[in-house]
Amino acid sequence: MSSTPKIRPAAAGRAVLLVLAAVAVLLIGTTESALAATGGAGTPASGPSSGSGAGAPSGEASAGNISLIAARTWPHKSFYFGFRYPKLVFELASDQPTNDIRIDVLDREGEVVKTFYRDDVAPEARYRIRWDGTDNDGRPAHNGRYSFRIGPQAPAPAAPRYARRATGSSTIRLGFKIFGFAFPVLGRHEIAGGAGRFGAARSGHTHQGQDIMANCGQTIVAARGGRVRYSKFQSAAGNYVVIDGKSSRWDFMYAHLIEPSPLKPGDLVRTGQPIGIVGRTGDASACHLHFEIWGPPGWYEGGSPFDPYPFLVKWDRYS
Repeated sequence: MSSTPKIRPAAAGRAVLLVLAAVAVLLIGTTESALAATGGAGTPASGPSSGSGAGAPSGEASAGNISLIAARTWPHKSFYFGFRYPKLVFELASDQPTNDIRIDVLDREGEVVKTFYRDDVAPEARYRIRWDGTDNDGRPAHNGRYSFRIGPQAPAPAAPRYARRATGSSTIRLGFKIFGFAFPVLGRHEIAGGAGRFGAARSGHTHQGQDIMANCGQTIVAARGGRVRYSKFQSAAGNYVVIDGKSSRWDFMYAHLIEPSPLKPGDLVRTGQPIGIVGRTGDASACHLHFEIWGPPGWYEGGSPFDPYPFLVKWDRYS
């Protein structure tokens, strides 16, 4: 954050028109590319339905000689607590009228992360599984590549990682990636150095966040979904939003939004969901997002900010 220069009246008028246009286009009608990059979330919007229930293994599991007729997984990149969960749709062939099966989520090394049990699965019927990104112990899964595997409940399926398809005419794509955090700016940007870094000297204090330089009007998304704690204006921060990150124990603060965010305290936000627009409100001399991460117990409630730079660099590689 830095001092704001004076704007001539004519320029200010044009700026207001641009602000209104940007808000109308980006908050009300988010572009298809933005939706694809963030898992399909709009702003504001209710979250998705919950993930599929795990079920329980059958006491007397039985399955025939099963194979896949068709299967598809999408999207191929998701975020934990994101707007769109990884989804599997499949159809089986079998020599039995009903089958007790299990659907495993496997990590890159082939280890089982999550298991879903389904009893009495009929052949040539379509079934769906939606994974919420948590493992069998309810913890968020690590970043990385995953795949679904379908097989009988007993014995537990072994290699290959998924049931083989019945015919060569069906395309079987069961792999996908999931990540815990999203980079908070969509489109072209630069992670600032020097005065924009965490801990840089300020008059009477130090910089508590990391500046991300981007054009005014670009979309800001939630690095981690959760509950909105604050959505206000402050003379230095300008329009800002604070979100309590789901299952992270961190608070995330986004400042200098071009207009007040449509989100309100208590609103539920998903990872990658648009929450505002890059601006230069408050004590800012250029268009950018001022981004902070605070440890527990939270933003200005006894917690402390820490350097978000290494996290931003990591998130920027895959978002």
